[in-house]
Amino acid sequence: MYFCRRTALWRNVREPPQLTDNNEPRLGLDDAAGRSSPAPYRVLARNYRPQDFTGLIGQEALVRTLRNAFASGRIAHAFMLTGVRGVGKTTTARIIARALNCIGPDGNRTKPTVDPCGECEPCRAIAESRFVDVQEMDAASRTGIDDIREIIDGTRYGPAAARYKIYIIDEVHMLTKNAFNGLLKTLEEPPPRVKFIFATTEIRKVPVTVLSRCQRFDLRRIETDMLVSHLTGIANAERIAVEPAALALIARAAEGSVRDGLSLLDQAIAHQSDETGASISAASVRAMLGLADRGRILDLFERLLSGDIAGALGEFRALYADGADPLTVIQDLLETSHFLTRIKVAPGAEGFFDGGSAEAARAAALAAKLSVPALTRCWQMLLKGITETRDAANPLPAAEMALVRLAYAADLPPTELLVRRLREGDVTPAAPVSAARREPSLPPPPAPKAAVVSGSPAPARMESPGEEIRTLEDLVMLANSRGEKILATNLETNVHLISMQPGQIAFRPNAHAPRNLAQDLSQRLQAWTGRRWMISIAAEGGAPTIAEGRQAENRARKDAAAQEPFVRAVLDAFPGAEIISVRDADAFEPPVSAEEESNG
Repeated sequence: MYFCRRTALWRNVREPPQLTDNNEPRLGLDDAAGRSSPAPYRVLARNYRPQDFTGLIGQEALVRTLRNAFASGRIAHAFMLTGVRGVGKTTTARIIARALNCIGPDGNRTKPTVDPCGECEPCRAIAESRFVDVQEMDAASRTGIDDIREIIDGTRYGPAAARYKIYIIDEVHMLTKNAFNGLLKTLEEPPPRVKFIFATTEIRKVPVTVLSRCQRFDLRRIETDMLVSHLTGIANAERIAVEPAALALIARAAEGSVRDGLSLLDQAIAHQSDETGASISAASVRAMLGLADRGRILDLFERLLSGDIAGALGEFRALYADGADPLTVIQDLLETSHFLTRIKVAPGAEGFFDGGSAEAARAAALAAKLSVPALTRCWQMLLKGITETRDAANPLPAAEMALVRLAYAADLPPTELLVRRLREGDVTPAAPVSAARREPSLPPPPAPKAAVVSGSPAPARMESPGEEIRTLEDLVMLANSRGEKILATNLETNVHLISMQPGQIAFRPNAHAPRNLAQDLSQRLQAWTGRRWMISIAAEGGAPTIAEGRQAENRARKDAAAQEPFVRAVLDAFPGAEIISVRDADAFEPPVSAEEESNG
């Protein structure tokens, strides 16, 4: 645990460094010869860590609850802090520890305070991670029951030098099941002077039995505008010139994490350090992060929706050559489609493009030309493209294939418009794909096939084995009723029936029929019917098998359905489409209303 030295940093603002005669910062201590030794650099994320609740940003609900709890004396014995990385979980835990044990500058404070002074011995010791009554444990490295047993044994003794003994367990979700179980009883009824503070990024992995014993706080992601304001204040304190657009890029890349934002700002300062006096520009941050230029992303989006595949792939390759990550480009295109949809349905909305910029004006003009269904289709295809690009061994070709699919689908009309035209009879056959977009030798892509739901319904079970067997279907039904599924399948697919009479069957087996089919069938029939059956096998002739008959019937039904005007119009509108199955309208029972059901 690291905190800044006792300076104005208690208010989260650092005093400017002292300068030497050569206008260089005096960062170290003077030695005997008067020379200055540079102190080790401390990153911004550590140097500007909040020391009290006034320094926390974006967590107003948590601060308000804790203020009321401290004011009324209703302080919980266990806290559960959850949220994404870098929103202040561990920092909040340390602030709570200081608030519980602060005794004031004069040492006369007898109750916890929500505004720790930062000057008393407990506050300073906790800040320097040397306070004996505040113990931190990283559950990522100490996960077992033995580690928890040490904590349980420690709770038997009161605090040595403070008001409360506090245990802070970070990444608590990584404890084992036995460790959680060992903690339950002590967590539910801890000694009066013991407090537990847990922090986790995976709240769903924490057992409900533990959550029910804690007061839970969900720390929110920091809004982009608020994070930009926070980074601006730190840049001013550091006397670093940063363009507002560059800070906006850093804040968006941080995704609501203050620590990530400060780390990126540190990186941007180092990236620009070779240009003395120059401000950190948006182009510099974009190059550092590997982000594509917003205007070029809009150019790529326009090319894709206009069906210019060659131009779109060329633009994408140029972005890749300039350092843009393929996955980042797909994500930017996804955010572009989201932004265009937002300003389509809610004019004036802001998001991916900065309000008032030239790119935002271009995006608004492009949104006016597009329909919501087209933008929704872009969203769905790009969302699938992100998964493919992320999971692919080589992201570049995966991203290009996603862009090709999007460009090919750009000129397709909405589905509801196609259906309306088909029903109204206003249909023109689809134009063939041009040579610029498809090789002439390649056939058009087939329509995706659905599951086949055709075939004759399953025969009903025979009432008694003594029924007369007059057809091959009767024999298959009897075999199914007796549980002989393999025999029934062979009779359906491998038997060409020649003749069938009571007690006699003649058939031709095909090449896939088992050799002992006739003998096996004779034995089964005698056992089922109580009479002997003569089974004869022929080398040629015979009717088609039951399976072949069903296939012929299905083909006939599809051919008949294809002659229907509406179906014919659909097939003409979608070259390469095919009929998968045909079902009778009588097979679909209309839903029964509540009134009809009540009337029986």
